[in-house]
Amino acid sequence: MVRYFFEISYDGTHFFGWQRQPKQVSVQQEIEENLSKLFSNKGIEIVGCGRTDTGVHAQQYFFHADIPAIEDCNQLQFKLNKMLPDSICVHSISPVDADLHARFSAKKRTYRYFIHQQKDPFLHQYSWYFSQKLDFEKMNDAAKELLGTQDFTSLAKLHTDVKTNICTVHDAKWIQLDDHRWYFEITADRFLRNMVRATVGTIMEVGLGKMGKADFRKVLDAKDRGAAALSVPAKGLFLWEIDY
Repeated sequence: MVRYFFEISYDGTHFFGWQRQPKQVSVQQEIEENLSKLFSNKGIEIVGCGRTDTGVHAQQYFFHADIPAIEDCNQLQFKLNKMLPDSICVHSISPVDADLHARFSAKKRTYRYFIHQQKDPFLHQYSWYFSQKLDFEKMNDAAKELLGTQDFTSLAKLHTDVKTNICTVHDAKWIQLDDHRWYFEITADRFLRNMVRATVGTIMEVGLGKMGKADFRKVLDAKDRGAAALSVPAKGLFLWEIDY
C-alpha cells in the first residue's frame, strides 16, 4: 500500500460537513464511496486535514489514503472527478512518505469569512449579506487581541471531545475586496469547532459599536462561550489554505 495526498476543493452548501456521519450526506462519504468503486469496492477509508461544519466550503483541502500503487495519478484524478458531484473537485493526487499525515502534519490553517454589504444574487451562497454599517478599522484593531497562544474557550463550541482549547493564532485581519465586499482572514496552528464563525460574530459587535477592544479582550479572558456573540452563518466560511 502507498500513501497518497489528494488536494481538493468543495462547495459545502448541500453537505452536512466534511466528516462521515449516520443518515447524512458528507463530503468524506461521497469521496470514499466513489474512490472505493475505482478500487473494486475495497472500502477505501480516507483521512482529512480537518473537519468543516455543515454548509462550510473549502477552497483548499487535503486528505490522505493508503491504497494500492497507482500507475497513472492523472488518470485516476480524471476518473474520480467524473464520478464525483460537481460540488467536489480533485486538483491533484501525489504519492507521499508513509508518515505524512493529512491532519497531524499540517502546520498552519487559514480560513476566510466573506461578507457583502450590498445585496447581490450571485454571492448569497458564498458570502453573508450584512447591510448594517461596520467600522472595519476598529474591527482590525480588536483582531490584534486574537494573536498569539491563548485559550479560545469563549469562541468554541461547547461539549466537544478536544483535550485543550489552546490555539496559536498567527494572523487575523479584515481585508477589503471592493466597495461592498470584505473578508476576515485568520491563520492558526489549529481551530476549534465553530471558532471562526463565533470570532467573526463577536468581532462584528465591535464594528457595530456594541463593544470596544477592551470588551473584546474581556470576552477572550472569560473562557465562557456565553460571553461571546452568536456565530455567523456557515455559508460565508471557507477553509482557504493548508500549510505543511
